[in-house]
Amino acid sequence: MRPTGRRLKLGHGGPPVLGSQDLIVTGSLLTALHRDLIVTLAARHKLPAVYATRFFVTIGGLICYGPDLIDQHRHAASYVNCILKGEKPADLPVQLPTKYELVINLATAMMLGLEVPPSPLARADE
Repeated sequence: MRPTGRRLKLGHGGPPVLGSQDLIVTGSLLTALHRDLIVTLAARHKLPAVYATRFFVTIGGLICYGPDLIDQHRHAASYVNCILKGEKPADLPVQLPTKYELVINLATAMMLGLEVPPSPLARADE
């Protein structure tokens, strides 16, 4: 978890880092395990945050922009199907995500005093 340009120390003490104005939370096992704490601290310190997955937004995070995990699972199922039909995993091509999602939590935006412009709202998947 890191504010733009600076590191953020997780904790319950004082403000995260003086001068922090926003937060970018990347996708990792550590951030997934501590997502409740991360979202709570971002709200407590009034930090607008962008997350890598929708799970953060469903529990009160502001915005997520990242690969559509459901779409990725569908692609993984097709890989399993190819392997079960006898193809070697090493022969299968590496595929990057093709579908990304933008999810905006308007209640959190209001709590932070932010007005979301019409353009991102029109592009949002949810």
